[in-house]
Amino acid sequence: MSLQKLARELDETGRQTSEMLEGISQALTLLAQKPIGDDPKVKQAVHLIITALQGQDRIEQRCRNIALAARQFALLPPTAPESVYAEIWESLTLDELRVPELSGVARNHSSGDADLF
Repeated sequence: MSLQKLARELDETGRQTSEMLEGISQALTLLAQKPIGDDPKVKQAVHLIITALQGQDRIEQRCRNIALAARQFALLPPTAPESVYAEIWESLTLDELRVPELSGVARNHSSGDADLF
């Protein structure tokens, strides 16, 4: 698979995760309506859904970042030094992609609180 194709697939993955949220957003709107929205269990469920939605946002953002890196890698000559690849990773906006020590471990650092983007 070429790096350009990989980038397109990552873009599509991000798009699909975003598209699936429409139904979830509609469900949230229904849950927030009175009187059901006053139920503490419903409020807790809404909070859990919102946290999951924010996780989707992070996945979509990761896909965009990895696709950007793949496109930049595809432009490099085969003789490009490793430092150029490292520079591309360092330019990404998500710490778990940009900082090698955090790569692949973000899921292990959850506080249980929703991340705000």
